[in-house]
Amino acid sequence: MQTYEIKNKIYINDSARIDGKVVIITGCNTGIGKAVAHDLAKRGGKIYFACRNEEKTMAALNEIKESTKNEQLYFLKLDLSSLQSVRDFAQKFRELETRLDILINNAGVMSPLNRTADGFEMNFGVNHLGHFLLTNLLLDIIKASAPSRIIVTSSSLHNIANINQEDINSEKSFPGAFKGYANSKLCNILFMRELSKRLQGTGVTVNALCPGPVNTEAIRYLNPVVRFFISPIKKYFHNTPEVGCQSTVLLAVEPSISEVTGNYYDQFEKKEPSIRGQNYEEWLWEKSVELTKLNES
Repeated sequence: MQTYEIKNKIYINDSARIDGKVVIITGCNTGIGKAVAHDLAKRGGKIYFACRNEEKTMAALNEIKESTKNEQLYFLKLDLSSLQSVRDFAQKFRELETRLDILINNAGVMSPLNRTADGFEMNFGVNHLGHFLLTNLLLDIIKASAPSRIIVTSSSLHNIANINQEDINSEKSFPGAFKGYANSKLCNILFMRELSKRLQGTGVTVNALCPGPVNTEAIRYLNPVVRFFISPIKKYFHNTPEVGCQSTVLLAVEPSISEVTGNYYDQFEKKEPSIRGQNYEEWLWEKSVELTKLNES
């Protein structure tokens, strides 16, 4: 039975506290991630800001610390476009903590054709592979902390995705920033579904969500002319990050869904992913293990 309320796209359950729980949020120095960090800080969580830009992150962290009076907020450098950075982050986190209650894979980019430090197409490399490796490197700590939760930020744009299994890294052709982003968001859902199967019976839940249309900096890597035309639309017709973060917060803290796993939500509503989001989970998992050299970690 649900114990929460949804009013005007806002999740309401002030009694859902997370005091004593350790949280990692990727990409939380701006946009949805920052709004999630603020909400979870109010609820008493010990939060690690997993971000690339230290100066920008510390500004956001200190702002939230001042607003919430929560002193347990920490910066830990993470560049999802570098698998070595992901490994360094996981190792450093292990040195600092013995538990991880909530992992929120929030960071994301919408990029024209570009390559990560490891040669992966940027959307695929950052939005999927970086989070795939991060989650797996921390999985034993997450399982040891059960009941615990993993939350994956996807998008309804996965509905237009069409992953080319023979060219997943866009070596032969690139479908464009918009479609490349959509493909990576489909990867997020496939990853969530396969991981939830593998974690059955462990006390760890895994769910994915679409936050809805939100005015964030996700388009910052697009051509300046494209950004010029898109930005006014995003500003006036998209939700604020404070509204967009609500589905993430619910999946992170709501007690009544503590055992719910393997689901995709679009602005609080449970939905079936696209037909392509109901296939290829195992194939993508094995391919991701190969590309990230997970078995060598």
